[in-house]
Amino acid sequence: MPMNILGMIGVAPPTGRATVHVIGGGIDRDYVCRFSQAHETAGFDAVLVGYTSSSAEGFQVAQYAAAHTERLKFLIAHRPGFVMPTLAARTAATFDNLTDGRLWLHIISGGADKEQRRDGDWLGHDERYARTDEYLEILRRVWTSDKPFSFAGRFYRLNKAFSEIRPFQQPHAPIYFGGASDAAVRVGAKHSDVYALFGEPRAAVQAMMDRIIAEAARYKRRPRFNISFRPIIAPTEGAAWDKARGILAQLERSPQRLAVTSEAEFGRRLMRLADTGEVHDERLWTGLVKVSGASGNTTALVGTPEQVAEAIVGYYALGVGGVLIRGFNPFEDAEAFGKELIPRIRALVAEHDRQAQPQVAGV
Repeated sequence: MPMNILGMIGVAPPTGRATVHVIGGGIDRDYVCRFSQAHETAGFDAVLVGYTSSSAEGFQVAQYAAAHTERLKFLIAHRPGFVMPTLAARTAATFDNLTDGRLWLHIISGGADKEQRRDGDWLGHDERYARTDEYLEILRRVWTSDKPFSFAGRFYRLNKAFSEIRPFQQPHAPIYFGGASDAAVRVGAKHSDVYALFGEPRAAVQAMMDRIIAEAARYKRRPRFNISFRPIIAPTEGAAWDKARGILAQLERSPQRLAVTSEAEFGRRLMRLADTGEVHDERLWTGLVKVSGASGNTTALVGTPEQVAEAIVGYYALGVGGVLIRGFNPFEDAEAFGKELIPRIRALVAEHDRQAQPQVAGV
């Protein structure tokens, strides 16, 4: 089946030549419009609308972008705990209806205490995931219950909750989820439709998928998987590595350079991976992990468009059904991926599926 290809939009042009993050800053409406349209033209299936404790509100950003595109879907990052789950359910269902089913919802419980506290949340890491467990149970019940229901949990108490607005997508928009800690895996395996992974070597990704699948089996579920990379492509492999080293040099001089390692478990995993070597498998590059503090998904695939597409489809062969790709020059790279990378990914996925089909005797 086709592989979902996702990008990521920001709300204002980046200030540097190479940038780790695309969210933050004030809103430039024209940029939001053009950036979203560039992804749609390039052939992306969806774009991530990120979340930080100081950035623009994602549902409104996505609503504006949806009004200026036709088919692009929006993976909206959402942190449980800052609005009631009943209101969040109605907000999501409203967006889904107004866009004819173009919502995907990415649940991020919060891996960094400092981020949470800026929004007034002082729960500890594992408590946040326990709250998310209740939050997602309520979301689904609001979306699917045909009569009022009550709920009594540790974090939420409801009396005769009900929503007159139902999701356009049935039974509801797909729920994405991420995290590598034990607490994250327990909750994500229980609730997610798609589990989001960071770019690691194939063996590590396979082990992580096996861990999640085993946990999900306790609930008679099996989530799909998405993985994220920062492709660095050029006409030749040597030119691609030169480009990668140039980006590293720019980021080393950039105020975006972060000395503090990400608090999230996936960030720690990437830092440990970087300690074991700079290149893994054929072209998975960790050279930017430490300069970014393992923040912002900074493992890269480096090579020609053909080589990077082959590497991505290697993960598809493991059972990863989607890939989020974004570059360090966000607007220009989105356009380049549409011309050079996305068509090759789709062609290789189709060829993989064709070869995987059972051969009929005598044909």
